[in-house]
Amino acid sequence: MQAYELTQLISQRESSNKAYLEFLKVPDLSMGLYVLPANGVDSQSPHTEDEVYYVVSGKGKIKVADENRDVSAGSIVYVEKNVEHKFYSIEEELTVLVFFAPAEYSNK
Repeated sequence: MQAYELTQLISQRESSNKAYLEFLKVPDLSMGLYVLPANGVDSQSPHTEDEVYYVVSGKGKIKVADENRDVSAGSIVYVEKNVEHKFYSIEEELTVLVFFAPAEYSNK
C-alpha cells in the first residue's frame, strides 16, 4: 500500500523549491501537489493525459478552453487531454492535488 499525508507532502514540496511535487507514478495514474502563490503565474501548457484538479486551499480562477470558473477549497475540475488551461487571478495561495490518467507524460 502507498499512503500519503497532506502535511508531509506540503513540507516536501516546500523543501523542493518547485511549484509541483509528483508523489505517485504508476502506469495508469500519477498524482502531484501543485502550489501557486497569491498573484502567481501558472505557466503550464496542455498535457497529453486527462487531468483532475482538487483544490485543497486557496482562491482564484481557472480557464479551461473558453470557459472560466472560480475555484476555492473543495473545487474539482476535470481537464481533457490536450486542452489549454491555466489558473489565474490567484487571490490566496492555491494548493491543488493533481491527478493524471494515465500517468503524466505517458502519451508523448
